[in-house]
Amino acid sequence: MRQRLLLCFLLGGVMLYYAVPRLTLTTGGKESLFAAMWLLLALFVMGGNLAGMLYHPKKQKTQRFKAKHRNRKRIHYYQ
Repeated sequence: MRQRLLLCFLLGGVMLYYAVPRLTLTTGGKESLFAAMWLLLALFVMGGNLAGMLYHPKKQKTQRFKAKHRNRKRIHYYQ
């Protein structure tokens, strides 16, 4: 999951690096509105991927395994 988030974050950064010099916000009209909305969407994508990477819970396989064995009670069958 982290690899996908990192890949999407880096691809978003490349897209922003490529698009920002080509977008014009000063012309006005529909072109300016499109440029502003595209930049806003790109920043939301970058922010979402960054938040996903930072707040992703860490795996706890070893603790879960120990807790499973700790809660298990031994059963003795006497004949």
